[in-house]
Amino acid sequence: MPKTSFDAEREYDDDQFATSAAFRSDRAKVVLGYFRPGQFIPVHAPDSDVAVCVQSGAGVVREGDREHDVEPGDVVVVEAGTDRGVRADTDLEALLVTAPPPTDAEHEPVRRGVATGEFDP
Repeated sequence: MPKTSFDAEREYDDDQFATSAAFRSDRAKVVLGYFRPGQFIPVHAPDSDVAVCVQSGAGVVREGDREHDVEPGDVVVVEAGTDRGVRADTDLEALLVTAPPPTDAEHEPVRRGVATGEFDP
């Protein structure tokens, strides 16, 4: 995979959070996430660990029953099978690393939550 950056990949979507794939294998998936205020990845609990590293902006990362307020430089790691989600308070950019990559079926709650506008469906 060639070198990239948040600046090079930056692309926001006014309707929902946007991602740019930086890397994917059978063992891990790395994406750059771009969120406008109020946009989110709905709470879901796939069988993969995730690390969320905030590059810029502010928001909340859900980890089970806890909500972590995050800002640049913060890292939140959530274990597999634990409810997780990301919600932006401001324009938010974050690196998301999941291992192993979630399945398409595990992302169904994400698609449903985005379609219905529910952070915690």
